[in-house]
Amino acid sequence: MCAKQRCGWCVGNPLYEAYHDTEWGVPVYDDDTLFEFLILETFQAGLSWITVLKKRNNFRLAFDNFDYKKIAKYDQNKVDALLQNSGIIRNKLKVNATITNAQAFIQIQQEFGSFSKYIWRFTNGKPIKNKIQNYKDGPANTPLSDEISKNLKKRGFKFVGSTVIYAHMQATGMVNDHETNCFRYNEV
Repeated sequence: MCAKQRCGWCVGNPLYEAYHDTEWGVPVYDDDTLFEFLILETFQAGLSWITVLKKRNNFRLAFDNFDYKKIAKYDQNKVDALLQNSGIIRNKLKVNATITNAQAFIQIQQEFGSFSKYIWRFTNGKPIKNKIQNYKDGPANTPLSDEISKNLKKRGFKFVGSTVIYAHMQATGMVNDHETNCFRYNEV
């Protein structure tokens, strides 16, 4: 039996492979999942994705299953509790940014009807299909991720630099950066 050809970045780690095979690059249009990925990418800034992926369930528990309406109302007691939670990445700036981002997320929903309508308008509602031969040659950011990052920052978001936003775009299928020989390239 022939093994599936996958993107090189995930090969050899069962957790990475499962994430790659079922989630990464699949277009996401629901606000709940878009928020989850935005928060996880925020915490990933400066770290490896596998670090966040290993703690994903802990993040779900700690952050009320990524319920942005609850997160937007977190007080200092909740922040203090989160900073004591060894199951997550305990970075004060990122924890506070999560609260700020939940509040800004809700503001975008009020303005555009949904965060999905807001974010997907940057790609006219459709994924951008790139032709990456080797993941090492893929971009860390693009002029489009620069534009989205600037727009989000203008709206009050924190920890949403262009590289974080491009990773979010990849994870949520706004761009298809599967390697062209990967079995998922034409599936997503």
